Amino acid sequence: MGIAGELSHWLPEDAGMPLREITLGDLLREQAERFPDQPALIFDEPQRRVEYSYRQLDREVDRLARALIAIGVERQARVAVMAPNSPEWVLLEYALARIGAVLVTVNPAFRQAELGYLLTQGDVSVLFAAAVFRDFSIAGMLAEMMPDLGGLEGAARNRPETYPSLRRVVALSDQPIVGALAFRDLLGLGEATTQEALAERILAVMPGDVAQIQYTSGTTGKPKGAMLTHRGTVNNARLAGRRAGYRPSDVMVSAMPFFHTAGCVCNVLGMAAVGGCLVAMESFEASRMLDLLERHRGTIVNAVPTMYVRLLQDEALARGRRDVSSWRIAYVGGTSIPPSLMLELKARIGCDPAIIMGMTETSPIITQTLPDEPLEEKVRTAGVPLPHVEIRIVDPETGTVVPLGRQGELQIRGFLVTAGYYAMPEATQAAIDPQGWLRSGDLAVMDEAGHLRIVGRIKDMLIRGGENVYPVEIEDRLLEHADIAEAQVVGVPDAEMGEEIFAFVVARDGCTVDADALKSWCKAHMARHKMPRHVAVIETTPKTANGKVRKVELRDLAKRMIEEDRA
Repeated sequence: MGIAGELSHWLPEDAGMPLREITLGDLLREQAERFPDQPALIFDEPQRRVEYSYRQLDREVDRLARALIAIGVERQARVAVMAPNSPEWVLLEYALARIGAVLVTVNPAFRQAELGYLLTQGDVSVLFAAAVFRDFSIAGMLAEMMPDLGGLEGAARNRPETYPSLRRVVALSDQPIVGALAFRDLLGLGEATTQEALAERILAVMPGDVAQIQYTSGTTGKPKGAMLTHRGTVNNARLAGRRAGYRPSDVMVSAMPFFHTAGCVCNVLGMAAVGGCLVAMESFEASRMLDLLERHRGTIVNAVPTMYVRLLQDEALARGRRDVSSWRIAYVGGTSIPPSLMLELKARIGCDPAIIMGMTETSPIITQTLPDEPLEEKVRTAGVPLPHVEIRIVDPETGTVVPLGRQGELQIRGFLVTAGYYAMPEATQAAIDPQGWLRSGDLAVMDEAGHLRIVGRIKDMLIRGGENVYPVEIEDRLLEHADIAEAQVVGVPDAEMGEEIFAFVVARDGCTVDADALKSWCKAHMARHKMPRHVAVIETTPKTANGKVRKVELRDLAKRMIEEDRA
């Protein structure tokens, strides 16, 4: 199908690839039978190397699944995982899905208030946690949050008064958490669960069941737990991989965090869907990622634009001392993806960009570029909808579908849309209408070929002198500057114009940016009403736990800087 006449409405296509009624656990089992000895998962860190074939991964998942049943993890029980990327994280993703429990992803950078909210609002019954993350003691934080945790042998019946649903904490690393069950000891408990009991639990899991809860970043209001299903995540990974041209021989190297859909869906399930191999990093470091690409002959990288900037700045790569000739796909998402960056990747590395647009609430990918499109066109949009995905762009005030080329709110419908926000019926109703359309809050434009371009957030729009200004348009233009790695634009009150434009920029490594010189550059490269009145060069932008820029903090900073200048 595709475009509906002259309106910004894309009708779903199947592209010869029907949706599958399948669970995460069944997907892994299938691939273990098809590719038993093929590498599925590799962690190649300086302190630890782990490699699983598909057969080995499937067996370890069964072993962990039996242990989870042994400690009383029931069907649809919510189990939180708070740890950096690790082999155990992937085992838990599959094992919880295999027995019909729900994975609740937690950023290991969370502090007490953030974790406490999630444990309470999500009715979490078991918490798997690393003892330390980036020199911060999670174990110490848990001791403060749960003073009654330490005195319980194995924490077998732990129910801290503050978190009434929580029954157990499991330490997910070699470093202990006082009062928590060690992961290796947990695995030993699985002997108490029979294969028959495991098989019974597996048979009870349905594709429409919730597989995981991903909490939104909470830039406005309280974070909401988006419930994603087996059907939504597995099919999303299948269709996106098919669109990008993934193969069983592919090796993806990525540091995208598992607590985000980019890691646990796009990476873990994206490779599993084709029988490929994921080389996962605990955290991003440019030279190390390039080392892994060379060592494992990586063919795909999934990263955000700032990561690609760092990769291209690698000294050995710049001097031609790297062999990354196997790298063929650069997977990237976000609203500010500089076309120049993608063109530079193609020119210097030879890899083709695969650009996506997604949301946590859509499992996550909505649109993706087509591989055979001309490069110059491909790098300037977020592609067209995946098969079986329907989108439309509507007037935010009237709700009517707008003509092609006109801005409006992006709305999405189909298998990928969240089952709702956990224990938040009002928020669910506000986000998803009775016909199943998810309101994204994104301002977008669709062209005559169905390509989607995000131009901003409805709440981010500012009005300067009576003209609507969308920050993302200015940010995209600023990112074309050769010395700028990151750009963020906010509106600040102004007595004459109503609102004025304030731009924050972060320089690329080894580069300097002069604010006055940048204003002159803006004068030559953008329309007058979009030119920033104020420019500040900062070292880093404030971000939420999920990596989204906190524009609220930038607005406050901008106001303070203006007041200081006036003083």
